[in-house]
Amino acid sequence: MITSISNARVKNIIALQNRSRERRTQGLFVAEGSRLVREVPPELLCEVYVSEGYAADLSRDGLLERFGEYEVLSDEVFGRISDTRSPQGILALVRMMPCSRQKLFASEHTMLLILEDIQDPGNLGTMLRTAEAAGAAGIVMSRGTADIYSPKVVRATMGSIFRVPFIIADDLPGELLALKEEGIRLYAAHLKGSTRYDEPDYRGSVGFMIGNEGNGLTDEIAGYADSYVRIPMSGQIESLNAAVSAALLMYEAARQRRDI
Repeated sequence: MITSISNARVKNIIALQNRSRERRTQGLFVAEGSRLVREVPPELLCEVYVSEGYAADLSRDGLLERFGEYEVLSDEVFGRISDTRSPQGILALVRMMPCSRQKLFASEHTMLLILEDIQDPGNLGTMLRTAEAAGAAGIVMSRGTADIYSPKVVRATMGSIFRVPFIIADDLPGELLALKEEGIRLYAAHLKGSTRYDEPDYRGSVGFMIGNEGNGLTDEIAGYADSYVRIPMSGQIESLNAAVSAALLMYEAARQRRDI
């Protein structure tokens, strides 16, 4: 059992929790909590760590029996490495998932979510969950978007990070051009949109473009859209939460596709 915060493996977990550069360098990220660890595909599972209290009940969740090996940490040390206020007592180091553009074209009715510089981890995680629930084929995001492998984003996905393909684009304009060449029609959620969001026909291959929470889509990226769409709002509200906007667009497309 590891009882010292100075242990090299403990220091490494803390580095992976706190630094995106360390995650990229090692190709690893942290999944914390019994539900998330249960969702990890076996081929991506690298190491498992549990608290002394968690390990004391080996039958808990029926989870530990799945692993050939796991490392036990004292409850105090586990509390120090956890990214949550109330640690559940189990976390795993997970290999990052490679993804190619081909994975985004699951069918002739591909639906994609395209994100430019989304910053809030909760928003990004919610978008992944909603994309899975609405039947989206995947997500394309700019390099300026929040780190999808950060602990807060991973938790917010509730496991969808392991099931929704995604691309982190260093060249977002280039990716948008490639999508258009594949026949994807791009719709930008935009305050200047003259078309209400529920008016277009989304039954073909579509991509919904959502911009930064504070500034929206940049003019450059919005310029790749085939159409601007707006979400009507009452009262004195100027804009909706980015994740809410994404959900409305994807679920409208899902509604239209029910009988396809």
